[in-house]
Amino acid sequence: MEYVLYYGLGINLFTYVLFGLDKVKARNKKWRIPENTLFFLSFIGGSIGALLAMKKFRHKTQKSEFKNVIYLILTIQLALLIFILWQLYIKT
Repeated sequence: MEYVLYYGLGINLFTYVLFGLDKVKARNKKWRIPENTLFFLSFIGGSIGALLAMKKFRHKTQKSEFKNVIYLILTIQLALLIFILWQLYIKT
C-alpha cells in the first residue's frame, strides 16, 4: 500500500510540473507538450496534479473540452477508488 501512495504522489507531482512546463513553453512560443501526453499522465493517476496545475498556472482553462476530459478522468478514477475500497474493506 505504501508504494501506491508513493506512486500517486510521484505521478501527480510529475504531471503538475509538466503542465507548468507546457505553460512556460506556450508563453515563449516554443515546442509544446502534446495534449495526448497530458491526458495520458492524467489517466495513469496524475489527474489531481493536472487540475491543480491548471488552476495554479491558468493553463488550458479556456479549453472547455480539455477541462471536461480531465474532470471525466478524475471522476472515473474516484469511482474506481471507491469501488476498490468497497471491495477491500467494507464487503469483507
